[in-house]
Amino acid sequence: MGTSRKFHAFVVVGSVFMILLIVFYWDEVRASHLYLHTPVSPGPKIPHPPPEQRPHTSRPLSFLSDIDAFVNQFLEPGTGEPTDPAPADTGNQSEKADEPYVPRREWKIHLTPLAPELRERQEQRRRLIQDTCTNDSFSFPGKNRSFDDIPNQDLKHLIVDDRHGIIYCYVPKVACTNWKRIMIVLSESLLQDGVPQRDPQAIPSVQVHNGSMHFTFNEFWQRYGKFANHLMKVKLKKYTKFLFVRDPLVRLISAYRNKLEQPNSEFYHDYGQVMLRLYANLSEPPASVREAFVQGIHPSFSHFIQYLLDPQTEKKRPFNEHWRQVYRLCHPCQIEYDFIGHLETLEEDAEHLLRLLRVDNVVEFPSSSKNVTALSWVFDWFSKIPVEARRELFKLYEPDFRLFGYDRPDFILDE
Repeated sequence: MGTSRKFHAFVVVGSVFMILLIVFYWDEVRASHLYLHTPVSPGPKIPHPPPEQRPHTSRPLSFLSDIDAFVNQFLEPGTGEPTDPAPADTGNQSEKADEPYVPRREWKIHLTPLAPELRERQEQRRRLIQDTCTNDSFSFPGKNRSFDDIPNQDLKHLIVDDRHGIIYCYVPKVACTNWKRIMIVLSESLLQDGVPQRDPQAIPSVQVHNGSMHFTFNEFWQRYGKFANHLMKVKLKKYTKFLFVRDPLVRLISAYRNKLEQPNSEFYHDYGQVMLRLYANLSEPPASVREAFVQGIHPSFSHFIQYLLDPQTEKKRPFNEHWRQVYRLCHPCQIEYDFIGHLETLEEDAEHLLRLLRVDNVVEFPSSSKNVTALSWVFDWFSKIPVEARRELFKLYEPDFRLFGYDRPDFILDE
């Protein structure tokens, strides 16, 4: 037997032994669903999902071919960049459309390098977060706590896709509906006639925001008990973590417009009536949102700002996720994100991210024709808000400004 064949046989036997050890270990901790991932540096961690068994899979999986694929992961050269070779199905997609569903294992291959300015943009955004979190001259609540100190309930915005090794921290009012659609498609959690939904735009919003469609860090404790914290740390180390942010004041305006300026039964009952009682001197606001809007009654933007600045507000209940600060939703000082997208560069960042994840042949980010709240509107919206209140509001959201590189809004603060 030649030296090359001996080496190949040795690697195969050793790999089988490693797989058996891993399967045994994860079975002991009741986490056999956790996929093996080969970390890639810099940037995303490219997962290598194990074979999955599904009742409607008509193509039998070959144990030997899987072992060969596993070994080739280590024998083939590569740097981990998006242009590296990776297992992929390059067949004619139209011919594949009528075939029975088989769990995806393909990863997109790119033959052209990523634009240097996009790499530098992400490096600058990651570096800014790190610098802000280590800057002793600027403090904010929760900045110096460890990941272990974060309450379980505060981890519910971290959505996990084990299939592709992705963790997404969703921020309401920052294209989160469409990013949740992307996560549903990738995780294949929505089936239609036994086949996963592959068109993000075909997923209605009621299903997008259905908690059963997503597996979050908040659920780990119920499912894995004492092993939950360990598993979360493994995933945080191995998976690609991303979030999208936007200018904090623009996000507040968008939240007000969507949840309080328009008829919304839930938000009127939970927040609108409270604001009307406290700041509009209405002892008995209309009982229903329909009645309120027929009478032309709803909280003004000034009432909304008063509510945010009122010291009593969070003594009664935490900020709603639509106006809660991003640093409180996503914990950037405890979680080292691989990709930070901005709504202001959404189209470019979305294309960049999906390419880094090597799934841009599987899913495209949905285009949106809806008008979005623009930065140029900020002065008009805040023109009737006292300057002192504007400054207090900036202090409340200053950590988000600093962490994510948004300029201090001097044009409304220094009048």
